[in-house]
Amino acid sequence: MVNLEWYRTFKSVYKNRNFSLAAKELFISQPAVSQQIGMLEAHVGYKLFNRKSKGVEPTEYANLLNNLIIEALDRLENVENGFRAKAFNANRSISVGISKHLFSSLGSALISKFEFIDFNFHEDNSLFELVDSKKIDFAIVTQKIDTYDTIQQHIGEIKPVIIGSMDIDVSELNQTIADQNWNATETWLNEKRWYTFDARIPHIKLFWLHVFDKKRPTLVPNYIIPSEYEMITSIAKNQGVGITWNCNAQPFIAEEKIKLLWDSEKMPTTAAYVMCRKNNNFDEILDEITKILRAVLA
Repeated sequence: MVNLEWYRTFKSVYKNRNFSLAAKELFISQPAVSQQIGMLEAHVGYKLFNRKSKGVEPTEYANLLNNLIIEALDRLENVENGFRAKAFNANRSISVGISKHLFSSLGSALISKFEFIDFNFHEDNSLFELVDSKKIDFAIVTQKIDTYDTIQQHIGEIKPVIIGSMDIDVSELNQTIADQNWNATETWLNEKRWYTFDARIPHIKLFWLHVFDKKRPTLVPNYIIPSEYEMITSIAKNQGVGITWNCNAQPFIAEEKIKLLWDSEKMPTTAAYVMCRKNNNFDEILDEITKILRAVLA
């Protein structure tokens, strides 16, 4: 029966030409090295090394054996190291910064893949500073910042859309949009009960700027709920409308808890990125996070 440890030991002795150096490399004792080489010699039926005063010299049989096993052994060790690295990456604790308004759709998607995550809620500028100062490992941001010490990978596009409760009749709204009667569309929206997650309504102002070419809407929000996820949940349970990222709305729409009222072509998309420091230890984790989030935003 093949004992892979014998061949690992053989490889080290063959390379170092010395039992003591092989023992140090393998983190075992020198007698253990001698014993394993002796057992391998008994197994293959040939003497593999001639002892010398300052080490050992491989025999012709050792040279032949080395040529036969070295590639296979290297491939096996590479596979083993790869599995170890993946196990380490899957089980190590990582810290991820994200806007609290994107957590339900993007941040939560990472939970099923990674065993330990320390989430931090901040906005883009703060997230960049935290990554740059090595206080967090990764950040999910909606702003491209190119620096020498950081990497950003594009994960997809997100876009603000108008959503509403299931009991809202949208036939009039759809007609005004089809007619491109924007005054009538705005009037219809102003008459509805509005939910927002920010009293300053920056997301509503942005929508009105791009879609209606107005710097400020005339509506006044009825409910201010400082969490986009909870805002959508409240709309699903009650009556009203709001503006949210399309990635946050999609699961609720798929479950028929809310309606997509308007995904305006005039509203531009926003690029989303995963950011981390330039660090080889993060490469595999960064690729895994990127893959997961791209699937969410696909």
